[in-house]
Amino acid sequence: MHAWLCENPVGVDALSWKELPTPSPKAGEVLIEIKAASLNFPDLLIVQNKYQMKPPLPFVPGSEYAGVVAAVGEGVKHLKVGDSVACLSGTGGFGTHTLAPAALCMPLPAGFPHVDAAAFIMIYATSWHALIDRAQLKAGETVLVLGAAGGVGTAAIQIAKAAGAKVIAAASTDEKCALCKQIGADETINYSVDSVPNAFREKIKALTGGKGPDVIYDPVGGDFAEPAFRSIAWRGRYLVVGFASGPIPNLPLNLPLLKGASLVGVFWGDFARREPQANAAMMGELAQWYAQGKVKPVIDRTMPMSELKAAYAHMGSRGVMGKLVMTNP
Repeated sequence: MHAWLCENPVGVDALSWKELPTPSPKAGEVLIEIKAASLNFPDLLIVQNKYQMKPPLPFVPGSEYAGVVAAVGEGVKHLKVGDSVACLSGTGGFGTHTLAPAALCMPLPAGFPHVDAAAFIMIYATSWHALIDRAQLKAGETVLVLGAAGGVGTAAIQIAKAAGAKVIAAASTDEKCALCKQIGADETINYSVDSVPNAFREKIKALTGGKGPDVIYDPVGGDFAEPAFRSIAWRGRYLVVGFASGPIPNLPLNLPLLKGASLVGVFWGDFARREPQANAAMMGELAQWYAQGKVKPVIDRTMPMSELKAAYAHMGSRGVMGKLVMTNP
C-alpha cells in the first residue's frame, strides 16, 4: 500500500507519499481499500499539530473516506469482504488502504457512489445533530446559516429545507451565494457587501421582517457571532458549530437573557460516542434521505490522491464550495 505519511506535524509540506506494509486487521477491525477521501478543516489542523486530537507519530492523515472492505478481523459480523463502506475514523484516509474499527463503518446501500460517501458523514451528521436534535427545528421556522457555501454549510441548507424551514444563507461572494440558492436557500447575504456588524444586521432584519432568525447555524465564529446573536428572534437557538474564521468569540451573556435565547453547543463526535444508538438511527435516516434525493453532497472537485498537497492549497485559498475529494484509481 501507499499513503501520505506525517512524520513531523509542522504542516502540509512535511507530508511524504510512501510505500508501507499492508496491515492485517485485528479483532474488531476491517482493512479498507480506499476509493475516495474528503479533505476537511481538521485534516489541515492535524498536520500542523493544532488539532485537539494528536495521534502518535508517524500517522496518515485523512479523517473521512469510503471504499471496499478487503479483509475483516475476528468478531466482525456485520461486514464482509467486498462490502462498500464509508468511515470517519479521524486518520488513515489519505492512502490506498487503511485499517478502521468496524463499528465506525457505515455500510453503503446500492447506488451510493464512493465520492459522495466520502463527503457525507461529517457534514450531514454534524448538521442533522445541530438542527434536528439540538435546535429541535420546526417546519416554518427561519434558519440563518453562516459560512453557507462550505461543507457543513451546504449540508445545513439541505437539512433545514428538508425539515420545512426557511433558509437565509450567508457567504462571502456572489458565486457562493448563487450556489446556496441553487441547493435550496430562500435568501442570501453576501457579507463582503453587507459587512459586519451594522450592514449585516440590517440585512438580516430586512430578510426576516424585523423578527430575526429562529435558529442560527454558526461554523464560523469570529466577528460574525455577536452581530448575528444580536439579530436572533425571541426564543431563538444559536448553534455553536465551530470557529473556521479562527478567533473564538466572547459573547456578552446579557444577549441570551434579553432575547430569551439559547446558546447551544454542537459536538457531534462526542454525541456519537456517548449516544451510539441515537447516532446510528440518525445515520440510517440520513442514508434514506440521500436515497430519496433530499440531501446530496456538493462536490467542489475531485483530485487524484497524488495531488493532496495541491488540494490543501486550494482549501487554504477559501475558494472551496462544498467538499474537496481525493480519489484513487
